[in-house]
Amino acid sequence: MGVRWGRGRQRAATLAFAAASAVLAAACGGDAYDPLATAAARAGSPGNPEASIPPACYATTAGGANGCWTCHTTGIGPNTLADHELQRAYSFSDAARRNPWANLLEDLSAAAARTSDAEILEYIREDNYGPLRRALAARPDYPGYVPDLDLEAGLDEEGFARDGSGFRAVRYKPFPGGFWPTNGSAGDVFLRLPAAFREDASGAPSREVYKLNLALLEAAIASPSPLPRGGEAGPAEASAGREVEPVSEVLAGVDLDGDGAIEPAVTRIRRLPAHYAGGAAGVAVRSWIYPRGTELVHTVRYLDPDRPALLAARLKELRYARKVDEPDDWAISRAYEREADEKEEGRPPFYAGSPEVGLRNAFGWQLQAFIEDEQGRLRLQTAEEHRACMGCHSAVGVTVDHTFSLARKVPGAAGWRHQDLRGMPDVPQAGHAEPEVLTYLRRARGADDYRGNAEMLARFFPGGVLDEAEVRRGAPGGDRDLAYLVAPSRERALLLDKAYRVLVRAQRFEAGRDAAIGPATGILRVVEEESTGLAEAHRVYLDGRAHLAW
Repeated sequence: MGVRWGRGRQRAATLAFAAASAVLAAACGGDAYDPLATAAARAGSPGNPEASIPPACYATTAGGANGCWTCHTTGIGPNTLADHELQRAYSFSDAARRNPWANLLEDLSAAAARTSDAEILEYIREDNYGPLRRALAARPDYPGYVPDLDLEAGLDEEGFARDGSGFRAVRYKPFPGGFWPTNGSAGDVFLRLPAAFREDASGAPSREVYKLNLALLEAAIASPSPLPRGGEAGPAEASAGREVEPVSEVLAGVDLDGDGAIEPAVTRIRRLPAHYAGGAAGVAVRSWIYPRGTELVHTVRYLDPDRPALLAARLKELRYARKVDEPDDWAISRAYEREADEKEEGRPPFYAGSPEVGLRNAFGWQLQAFIEDEQGRLRLQTAEEHRACMGCHSAVGVTVDHTFSLARKVPGAAGWRHQDLRGMPDVPQAGHAEPEVLTYLRRARGADDYRGNAEMLARFFPGGVLDEAEVRRGAPGGDRDLAYLVAPSRERALLLDKAYRVLVRAQRFEAGRDAAIGPATGILRVVEEESTGLAEAHRVYLDGRAHLAW
């Protein structure tokens, strides 16, 4: 990962890899499980150059319905992007004005109904991650990410992978709208810092040093405001800081909680040290920036209604991101300027790399992903399918270093375990007074961008009017939780699973990978008007934040 390629060299390497994969497939009789074959077969096919525009950007805004505010807002810190103008206008190139995400426009209900509950439950409870790991491990010619997180081995009581890989589970509040389980999928996230962050100053492995460095990263990324540095003047105790699991100020060498003493265990960070600890003592701590070498694994899964956290064994997608470069603030600002210039000139975005190594954005992140083939086995995504991942992780105003999950982590030790919405309150976004789910439902006037989730509409919009008291039951002080608000019923979960399997069998992911039980009505087939009408309706919001007010 992290190879810097020009367009010509990138294309030559892709075609060479495709040829090697074709030879291997022929040698295996064509029927052997080769997770690289589809991407290789489609090498050189340009596909949709605007695939980085997500389906939600084609949502209608009739009546002032605004789900756009969650992504398009005023950036903070190094993210200098202010893209809230996209709430006001469909700023698409001519090539992008026809909606390519045709799967959302189709009625999959009849095809889905041909699958029984028993059949879909058997399907989603099969493991397709282990076979992918074994298949890639047997391909020495493959230069990309080989999953080394053993999901079957599980996690220990502190959320660390038992396999010794260094990955740790992150429990986080899902981003509002399409990422809620009621809209189709469950998911989890695992984080790993480079080896130096897991070692003490002598180079010996140290869980305590690793926990400290993870806590420092959590405070740097998830704090809604930048925390002062340990050597800076001013009362750090005036800041609420960030709740973390118990960590040692002795190892940090800094009074992290600002109480005037260096203690062996503190649970709040109000001051950030200049550098990380142990073997990473030479790496600067930067607010809202991950250190080079950070890795994130994100699984997108089917919904298992009989599992408390809804996470099925079968993966729809496996997504991997690695911070291969750490540009300074000036370079980040220039990258945003270049992105704006490309858009102004009508040029589609270009991402270095290829499916075999992943695509790289201008901010140091390299992304690679796998998706199901027609038999449900995970395969490497094509170049076009990879581009569909890049839009939300490149130039969007709401992201924190182009990511979402760690900024939304449950604070402290409770956030270092496997994803589970039970017991998680619907807290507000940073700077907001009202709970996030309630705010989204008010502004979007539905539970998804297309206002097509009939179950949520029936539950929370009786008679077409939002029942705010019912939604507030999931907020702090209420008698319910986030799972109550955004988890689907058993019937809906199975219908969504069945509908998505129809897409898997068709293998038309170039037309979208979001499953809807019926055709989406709140979505444009062709963008004809420039204005969304939201400005005229006084329904534009500049306060969207990934950060939360825990």
